[in-house]
Amino acid sequence: MRELLPDLADWLADGEKIAIATVISTWGSAPRGPGSTMAITTDGKLVGSVSGGCVEGAVIEAARQVIQDGQPQRLHYNVDDETAFGVGLACGGEIDIFVERVNPEIFAALLPRLQNQQHSHLHTVVSGEAAGTQELLDETGRPIVSSNGPLAITLADGRLPQIVSEGTTEIFSHPLPPAPTLVMVGGGHVAIALTHLANTLSFRSVIIDPRRLFASQERFAHADLLLQAWPNKGFEEIQLNSSTAVAALAHDPKIDDPALIAALSSDCFYVGALGSRKNQAKRRQRLFEAGLDETTVDKLHAPIGLSIGAKTPEEIALSIMAEIVAVYRGEHSGI
Repeated sequence: MRELLPDLADWLADGEKIAIATVISTWGSAPRGPGSTMAITTDGKLVGSVSGGCVEGAVIEAARQVIQDGQPQRLHYNVDDETAFGVGLACGGEIDIFVERVNPEIFAALLPRLQNQQHSHLHTVVSGEAAGTQELLDETGRPIVSSNGPLAITLADGRLPQIVSEGTTEIFSHPLPPAPTLVMVGGGHVAIALTHLANTLSFRSVIIDPRRLFASQERFAHADLLLQAWPNKGFEEIQLNSSTAVAALAHDPKIDDPALIAALSSDCFYVGALGSRKNQAKRRQRLFEAGLDETTVDKLHAPIGLSIGAKTPEEIALSIMAEIVAVYRGEHSGI
């Protein structure tokens, strides 16, 4: 959903009629998981994907019909069906897609929450006469706005987009957590390349470095946030939570160690540090001396990154980002 945000905001501001297609369930080798979305306008503008290209054409045609008559559609494609081969789903698996017209009231409340990195849940009825009814909730399950009265259902697992049942009614529960954030402590060449990769993968990028020569606007014009500060001060301006990864890249214990102590003591889903194995052994000892226990220190990914034989700053950045994504998807499956 977040990748649609800039276009949706512009289209709604221009008064465009829009349909949203959402993958609500999959089986087998379907190419995109539940929660994957695509938005389509009357005149054919689109953003996002529900199948990586397999069924997009058929979904676009359904979306145009939904925009025209306002009736939501639930589409099902199965590799055993002749329809599946006709739309390109010949790779195996099954996929259910729900197509609905954008409700301006719901999205007027949702868009600023996405922009402000506020955790939200969007519930959509996907079966029966009430299909298309929606309710937006905050992270605690408190309703914010409903299109047709409260749905009064219990929040499912807060991380997983999934169908839940209330009697004979099926409701798609779509959690929308804050975008993952990568905090890089140290503004060296690896951080420059890593920021580009983070942005490409829709991670919010933050640079923290007290050294003005390294943490300059010229070097990090592509970062979402640049803080010329010591880590402890910089961390006061951002929130370290379960959607945050921290990479210590300064090569200076005076900068890296305070950042690692704070990050390892937080709920960050990933904490890594640049340096050789010999330097990591010394770092572990310093962390123990700072009062961290072995279980906490063992959460540190060091040396940072996957072992791919990386040599250049760009290759090192690739190894780091790959490891972060692997941990993120393992800990946050389905988001």
